[in-house]
Formats: sequence, structure tokens, C-alpha cells
Amino acid sequence: MTNSTLANGNVSIIPLGGLGEFGLNMMVYETENDLIVIDTGFMLPNADMPGVDLIFPDIHYLIERKEKIRGILLTHGHEDHIGALAYVLRQLDVPVYGTQLTLAIASGRLREYGVLGKAQLNTIVPSDTVELGDFSAEFIHVTHSIPDSVAIALRTPIGVIVHTGDFKFDMTPVDGKLSDVQTLARLGAEGVLMLISDSTNAERPGQTPSERSIYDTIDHIFQRTEQKLFLCTFSSSLHRIQQFIDLANRHRRLVAVSGRSLLNNVRTASELGYLHVNSDYLIDARDAAMFKPHEVMVLSTGSQGEPRSAMALMALDNHPFLKVEQGDTVVISARIIPGNEKAIGNVVNHLLRRGARIYHERNADVHVSGHGSSEDLKLMLNLLQPKFFMPMHGEYQNLVRHAELAESVGIPSQNITVAEDGELIHLTPETCEVFGREGRSGRVLVDGKPEIELEDIVLRDRIQLSEDGIVIPVIVLHSDTGDGSQQKDIGADETSATADTPTADTDAKTGLNAGEIEIISRGFVYMDKSEELIEEAKEITRRVIENLSDEQKHETEVVQDEVRGALRRFFSKQMQRTPIIFPVVMRV
Repeated sequence: MTNSTLANGNVSIIPLGGLGEFGLNMMVYETENDLIVIDTGFMLPNADMPGVDLIFPDIHYLIERKEKIRGILLTHGHEDHIGALAYVLRQLDVPVYGTQLTLAIASGRLREYGVLGKAQLNTIVPSDTVELGDFSAEFIHVTHSIPDSVAIALRTPIGVIVHTGDFKFDMTPVDGKLSDVQTLARLGAEGVLMLISDSTNAERPGQTPSERSIYDTIDHIFQRTEQKLFLCTFSSSLHRIQQFIDLANRHRRLVAVSGRSLLNNVRTASELGYLHVNSDYLIDARDAAMFKPHEVMVLSTGSQGEPRSAMALMALDNHPFLKVEQGDTVVISARIIPGNEKAIGNVVNHLLRRGARIYHERNADVHVSGHGSSEDLKLMLNLLQPKFFMPMHGEYQNLVRHAELAESVGIPSQNITVAEDGELIHLTPETCEVFGREGRSGRVLVDGKPEIELEDIVLRDRIQLSEDGIVIPVIVLHSDTGDGSQQKDIGADETSATADTPTADTDAKTGLNAGEIEIISRGFVYMDKSEELIEEAKEITRRVIENLSDEQKHETEVVQDEVRGALRRFFSKQMQRTPIIFPVVMRV
């Protein structure tokens, strides 16, 4: 987006994540002189991403314009909105604005990755306004599944843009703080140029129930549970956690907390007054076994089946001090995020093998969403009455459904933009259209620490390894000693095969000829039952070497490429599989 395009106060909007997926939320707003970012979220990998720990948005667009960035604004403390903040601040030195709880939760991750000391964290409260160059950001309280959530109204040179963040209209919130409908209505009356709104539950009819709606169901589970009770939820679902703690007090159960993120969030929220916990009822999870089963409630992480989470370890009976036993009850109080069904199913199956009774959103009313359903979304649209509309947060089908809802309340279809990550949306007082695509947008795959980025080719190799395995031809090229003698024998074990193949005539110029050829396979075929295939592969490799010129034999990469190509064609024809082929060339 050029400065001439952004002249006269026009605004570009660039989603670097959060459109077409759940998570990875990051939106950029840019004028000719200034740029701000709303949210910096991560996403957890799918099952088809072996070895990947986290996924971050690609921020090359921001790095190339770092002198224009006036701030990062955070809507709330969920990891899909703040989880990439440490990754971003390692590369960009810009101020961050968020509510007290949001910044407190973010600080834990910043400290873990060594960037807290240099972070410029600025605490705001709902109704505050922050001036950021061409932008003026007004923070508006909205209800969600975590306290201190806000929408943001951006005043720009061409009009007001409202970015909702995650929200629903909860009429009986756990903390008693309603969404600021008055401010939303005032903005609508004054005139909103564009609304960009949460689409997570656009396909769900009606209105999302209040967070309090699950209280009676959980209370009933407490009443009928005679042994240990395990309650598993997102570590940042503080309204949910407050209800669990209140019910534990009511039913005279001690509360043990398991899971590092959950412990940190409970501690932080309690210290700041967002979570009210009677310390007399809190015990160390290591001491839970000291009490009778009916005296204990365990709060746990692992609602999405994460392999290293507390609940997953308990399901496999691998937790160091907590056990799920016959007659215990486990409540998984969280939405099943698309893509996590298999992992959650595995945890549930193992818990059932332990003899536990299981409650989850598909067999009991133990979860309620923090995102607005279709009627909530229409209410937001009607309150703000925007000229232009763009859905965000959700898979493409959610965005399309939200666009249909906007059209149903009177927004003309030509004023609705369904965009995807990396597209450049150009906004003027009269038009809103996709201008092009940012070439460097995309995802950053992280293997271990945030500074260790995983290239796409590495991920493709891992996937191919997992599907087709690897074949390693080991080729020995002998030098002629002048008396016809040559070195022989390289070690082989039970998973490799060595051929005492005839040597080729000595090359008069190079003095090199083909010696032993060994084939090692992992994850491709069982060597002991594939002798004919392996022998033929060795013969093909030998012929490739014999047909090389004297110069080619001295070029390791040439030898590798020729062998790799020949074996790839052979295995594809014989097995309809294409393992990774990694030739090793040795000269003796």
C-alpha cells in the first residue's frame, strides 16, 4: 500500500491473522503516516504439523514499516489474542496498551521469553482514549469469558472504525459488569464508517446464554459426585473458574489447581481482585491424596487434549501426584475447537478406562460460549449501524455467514467485505475494497523457542517421513591402489542390507570405481521381508554409478542427485510410494 494510495487520510486494513481460522488474531490499521496493530495472537498446531509447537503470524509487513508503528492494542487476555506478543516485541520496540488483567497475563509470557524488561506496557481502563498519531483509540467494555475485555473504536481522519474483539451480550455476567451498550449506541448515532466484528458463532442461531447458565448443571454434578471431582477448562476462563471455586466452597470441597498456566492465572487474577478465592480452601495439588476423595476438587488444564497438559497426563496415569480412579468424575468445560476432536477423544477414552464418569459439552450443559451467536451479532450491527462491514475471527464459513447476517439487517452487499489473511483492504469515505495482497504475509511455525522458526520445507519433509519413511543408500567409491586390491566391508545391522557387488572397471582418469552399496530403510519397508526390492534398488544404484563420467564421480552432489532420481522413480513405480531418499557418498 503506497503513500499515494493512503493520501487524504484513507485507511488500509491488513489482517495478518484471524480470518479463515480460529486463533492467530492480528489486525493492522494504517494511514499515510501512522500504523497501529490490534491483538497479537498465536494458534496451536493441527495434527498434520509434526513437531510444531506454536504458530505465529508472519510480521514482515510490520518490520518493514516499524518506523510508522504507534502502538499495539490488546482487546483481552486470551492466548489467541496475546500469545504472540513476546514474539513480536523481540523484533519491534513499540508501546503496548491493554487493561490491567490483560497486561498482567501477557507479562507472564513476556517474562518467560526475556522481553518483559524492555516492553512498554501501558494500562488503560474502559472509557479511556489514547492518541496514536492519525488514530484515536477509545476502549469500550464488552462481556466475554474473561474479565477486562474491550472493543476498540478507532477515530481516523475519514471516520470511525469499530473493532469488537471477542464479545457476547451477557445480561447476567459473573462479575456484574455489563457490556457498555450506551457507548456503542452513542457511536452508532454519531456515525460509524466501518464495523469489524467477531464471527466465531455466526452460524449458531439465537443468543448465546449467560455464563451463569451452567451454574445449576455444575451444582448438580457436585451434589451427585461422591469421590474426587476434576474440572477441566481453559486457564484464562476466569468467570468459569470463579463459579467452580464458589461451588467448591458451597459443597465444602478443597480446591487443588494443576497446570502451570492455570496456577499463574489464578494467582494473578486473585492478586488483582478479578478472582475471589478463599485461601482456606486452597491446597497444593501435591497434597490432594492426603484428603478423602469427597473432600477434593481439582482444577485442571487440558480441555483440548494437549498431550503434556495435566488432564492428558492423568488420563494416561502419568501424572506425578494426581490420579483419576474408579468412580471419580471429570468435567471438561470448554468448547471442542475444530481440529482437536481426536486429541480430546483420546483423553476421554483413557479417562473412561480409568473408570471415571465424564461430562462434556456434547452430553451435558457444562459449557457456554464466550462469543455472541447470530442474535448478538445482529444486535451489535444494529447498535452501530455501520456504512461498511467486514467479519473477522473464524473459519471462512463463519465469515460468510456473518456477512449474510449483516445483509439481513440492511447493510448493502456491496458494502460488505469478506477478506482473508494477507489481503489489503482499502477504505475511503465512499468505498471499501480489496486492493491486493501482502506478499510476505502468512504463518511462522515455531519448533521449541520462539526464535527457532521452522521452514515450510522442513515441515513437508516431516510429513513425508511420517507417511513414506526414509531410504538411505550408502555408496562407497574406491580409489585404485595399483595392485587391484580394494577396501571392503562396511557395517550392517538387522535393518540394513549390504551387497558384495562386482566393482566397475577402474576409471583411467580418476582412479575411482564403485565398491559396496548398502541400503538402510526406516519407515518404508521391513528389510527382512523385502530382500528382492532392496537387491534391485542396489543394482539400480550400482548402474547409476557405473554410468557416471569421471568428473561426475568427483562431484558428491551430482552422485546424490542421480541416485536419488533413479531410486525415486523405481520406488514410485514398484510401491506407489515416494520415501525421502538421502544418499550418502563415501570415498576410500
